[in-house]
Order: sequence, then structure tokens, then C-alpha cells
Amino acid sequence: MISKVDTQRLEELISNSTSSGGSELANYQLFVVGLCEALELARPHMAQELNSLNDYVFERRVDFKHPDGSRTAGRIDCYRRGCFILEAKQSGKRLSVRADLHQVPLLSEDAIQRKMGQAKRGTRGWDQVMLAARKQAEDYARALPIEHGYPPFLLVVDVGHVIEVYADFSGQGKNYAHFPDRQSYRIGMDELRNVEVQARLRAIWTDPLSLDPTRISAEVTRDIAERLARIAKRLEGKHDAKDVAEFLMRCLFTMFAEDVKLIPEKGFHKLLGQMKDTPEHFVRALESLWAAMDVGEYAPSLNAVMRKFNGGLFRKRAALPLDRDDINELWIAAGKDWSNVEPAIFGTLLERALDVRERSKLGAHYTPRTYVERLIVPTIIEPLRADWDLVQGQVKELRDKGDDVGALAAVKAYHHKLCTTRVLDPACGTGNFLYVSLELMKRLEGEVLEALEDLGEDQGRFAMEGETVSPRQFYGLELNPRAVPIADLVLWIGYLKWQLKTAGLASITEPILHAYGTIKQQDAVIAYDRQSLVQDASGKPVSRWDGLTKKLHPITGEEIPDPDAQLPLYRYVNPRRAPWPEVEFIVGNPPFIGGKDMRAELGDGYTEACWAARPNMPGGADFVMHFWDEAAERLLRKSIKSWLGKTAQPG
Repeated sequence: MISKVDTQRLEELISNSTSSGGSELANYQLFVVGLCEALELARPHMAQELNSLNDYVFERRVDFKHPDGSRTAGRIDCYRRGCFILEAKQSGKRLSVRADLHQVPLLSEDAIQRKMGQAKRGTRGWDQVMLAARKQAEDYARALPIEHGYPPFLLVVDVGHVIEVYADFSGQGKNYAHFPDRQSYRIGMDELRNVEVQARLRAIWTDPLSLDPTRISAEVTRDIAERLARIAKRLEGKHDAKDVAEFLMRCLFTMFAEDVKLIPEKGFHKLLGQMKDTPEHFVRALESLWAAMDVGEYAPSLNAVMRKFNGGLFRKRAALPLDRDDINELWIAAGKDWSNVEPAIFGTLLERALDVRERSKLGAHYTPRTYVERLIVPTIIEPLRADWDLVQGQVKELRDKGDDVGALAAVKAYHHKLCTTRVLDPACGTGNFLYVSLELMKRLEGEVLEALEDLGEDQGRFAMEGETVSPRQFYGLELNPRAVPIADLVLWIGYLKWQLKTAGLASITEPILHAYGTIKQQDAVIAYDRQSLVQDASGKPVSRWDGLTKKLHPITGEEIPDPDAQLPLYRYVNPRRAPWPEVEFIVGNPPFIGGKDMRAELGDGYTEACWAARPNMPGGADFVMHFWDEAAERLLRKSIKSWLGKTAQPG
């Protein structure tokens, strides 16, 4: 649907606001009203005596509550409940014409009076004013009544100059970041003529959650996963399951690479289209392309020299033969906009698509992105952002003293800290928690890079030195061998996606992929010397139901455990705590198994090994307690050592 725009009013708004100046108090309400009229949006309402009725007004009152019980009143420049907080400023222009002082006596009093605005555009003072306005908007969001929740958008308006857009769709109000990204969050007056910008602003006013990229991408992601499931199902029985998974992951990454212009645009999509008519050449065409991507050579099928990807994904280049219908499924998937694929759920859906036991759950529930953020933001982002706030205050003091060199050093030191902060998920699955952690840290990095740019630092040099938030900082342990490479792929797709958003295509250096080995197939609870098969008195191996596979009861039609799906039982020799990498933060969603159910679900041998590895834990403790007691102990030990000023050691 094309949004209606009053072109005449829009042009008048751009012209009048651009030529205005001096005071936001005099101009910002006229600007907001003019914007609403030009985009044919409802204007703010008249304020009511009862503040609870003021859901879309200018000067909406909020109360800041202080620890001593006192309150201070504040007023939001423009507020729409459930949509946005708007904070307005008006900067001064860089005027080249000044009144001749000799002519001052000849001018009227009005002619020589000038209000310059809060800061001149393009200066450090302007940056500080806009930063303070954003902070003020965040404070207003936290001061709103609880029943209002946190608005998804903050708008910082420099009347007649720019509109800065920040968003937080988690509902927590703790991580407002550039929207849609750092390269296009700032809307200039001339850009108001852009149809996409107009649609974005209308949505912020009327349906802000429709702009949540995770909601937009969920449908695309599910469609792709379902197509892959159909291909995987037809390949089963003909090829090893591991080979099928690796082949499809190479296809997926290639689709992603062409949509973010790491390989020629639509090159892979066109190649698949050609292969539909010549399926006999499919294997050789793909293997030739992947060989070129691995080492960075000329690819005849795309008539282009490929970047060097490496990193292990294309080291094994085997393609599996597909018929016309399966190639068509890949072709349709490649035609989707992969920039809209959400890695936070893609890994889960991909694993289900590749696992015959999980495939029926493709349409089932997965952990919503907002739930993941509610754990990660307070655990990781809030401490990092608190440190960043301190650094920003330090930078302002240094620059006020004229010490730009010291200010630059402070920001670079924080950036280095951010780029060396490590995160572990000891039950990482397909990497959803790790990806969201990476994305939120990339968002924060975008702000740091902006500060570096303001201080004259070349961002490109940082990229060349490898100084950026990257997958090397994110560690995962996972038992499922199929999930491990998927988690690695999810992290790389997520990293490249956000690296492009924060620093652009030039920041992607070669080799594009690296084999960091931070995602490992490993038991996170216990390590042991060896497994010993449990046998009964007759020497027959003892087994149990695998806990997953079910079948329909022949009479009732209900799902029941499949007695043929058995796992052997083992004893674990010399059980001990599993080694974990040394990190700064631990996140995740560990499996919960009540203490009374551990033997039934995990078997006697494994359960007793867990307790033996932790003799101080009560025998009936839950599995989740076994899992996280080590995390708490390690982080507490690290905090104490850090407080003592010592270097934390593994152990």
C-alpha cells in the first residue's frame, strides 16, 4: 500500500524548517504538526487536565523518582503512547554573512538580535547536544508510568536539519540503538522526499512494531527452512545425513553472500536457474564455484573473480546431485531477500529441517527473540553500556580541556575492551543466544565507531587490523554434532550482516571466514577418561529409550515412546568437571531436568558421574543446578581476582 503524502505541504515544511532557526521552543511544535500534515497523520491532541489521558500530546509530563522518595517533574516534547518519545533541539547554522559593526547604529534593534541555537551544526558542540538529547529521551522512557511500557522508538529532532531514529523492540528500554542501522538512522530534510523514509515515519507513528526486523524476517526464514526440509527429506537414504547438512549449509551461505554483495549480485540465483534445465551439470557447477570461493579464484560459472572465503566451510566442496524439482526449491530460496533472514531463529529451524525426528516441529514454537534479549541485555549489554557511559563522560572532560589525543585514546581503549570481551553459552544449541549477544555488541560497537569517527579516527584501519567485535569472542559447547556447524554458520552470517551495517562492505577483509574453533562438540557437565558399556548378567548391552523418538499407538492413535529407539548405557571412568574456556560473560538456556528425573532421562551411569564430579552438590539436585554451579563459581572467582588487581587464571 502506497502511503498518501501531501506534496505541497511537504515541500513547504522542508523549505520553512530549513530556513528557520534560533529556538526549538518556537519551532518544534510547528515542525511536528507540519510533518504530520504532510504525511497525513493525526496531529498531537490537546493536553488534558488528567495526565493519564495524555497519550499523544506535546509537553507530556513525567515524574523522575529519586532514591530519597522525592520527585522531579519533566516534560516530553512530543509523546505518543506505545510509539515514540520525541526530543527536539534547534542548532545554529554556519552563517558566512555577518552584520558590519560600523552599520550597527543604522540597524533596528530586531535586526541586530540573533539567537544562534544550542550549537553550530557540524561541530563537536552539536554532537554533544544531540547525544544529550538522546540521553534525555532515554530518561523520559524510564520515567513513564509502568502501564505505558517502553516505547519502541526515540526520535531526536534538530528542527530543520535532521531526525535521528533509535529503536528498542525488546520492551526493556535498555538498549535503544540506531535504526535501521548506523548508516541511515539520521534523516535529513531532503530525505523526507524519499518514499521509503516517509513509510518508515508513518509506521513509527501508527504501527511501530511492524518495523521490528525480527517480525519481518520470521516469515521469510520459515519459508526457506521449509523448502530446505523438503530437499533434505528427498536426499535421506541416498546420502549420509552429515553430508546432506554440510551441502545445504554451503548453499545457504552462498545465498546469503550474494545478497550482501560478497559475491556478484544474483550470481548464484542465476546459476541455479540455469541448472534447472541442465541438472546433469549441477554438481560440477557448484563444486567449481565453491572451489573458487575457498581460495579466491576466477569462477567461470559467474564470470568473476571470487573473494577468498576459506574458514573451512568451502574446504570440502562436495555438492550432491539434485533433480529439477529440488534445484527449483533452491532457486526459489535463493530468490528470497537474505538480508531479511533472522539468524536468531534460523539456526533452530535449520536444525529441525535437517533432523527427521524434529522436522514435524518446523511450525512449532521457538524461543522468541525478545525473551533471549531479556536475558542478554542485563547480563552483558548493561554492564558494557555502563562502562561506555563512563568513557563518554571522560571523553567530554578531556575534549573540554583540549586533550583530543587523550579522548581518542580513551575511546580506543574501550573499543579494544569491547572487541576482546568473551561470551560463553555452555548449551549453545544452534547458537541463538550467542548470535543475539554478538548482534547487540555490534550495535554498541556502532556507537563507539561513531565516537572514533568524530575524533578523526579511520574506521577502515581498525577493520584491517581485525579490531572489531567478531565470532572469535563467542564460545559454545554443544553435544549435538549437527548443531555445532549450524551454530558456527549462524554466528558468521550474523557477524557479516552487522559488520556491513556498522562499517560497510570495505570493512570485510579476506579471508572472509575464519576457523576459530570456538564452537565445540563437548559435554558441558562432565569430562571422563573413557566410557564403559553397561551389560546385564548375560553380557547383553543394557539400553534405554532415546527420549525423543515416538510412534503412534496402533489402537488409540496417541504418540507413545518408540521401544525400538534405544540408546546404550555407559559407565563413566574418572568423571570430573568439564573444562570451560575462560570468558567474561556466561549466558544460555540450559536444559532443566529435575533431580528425581535424572536417572530416568540420562541413565544411572551418567547421573552418578555428574554427582561424582561434584561431591559437594546434594545427590538430588537438579541437572540445571549441576550445569550452572560451575558458571557461578568461575565468575565469582574471576570477580574476586579482578577486585584484588590480579590476572584471572583458568581453573
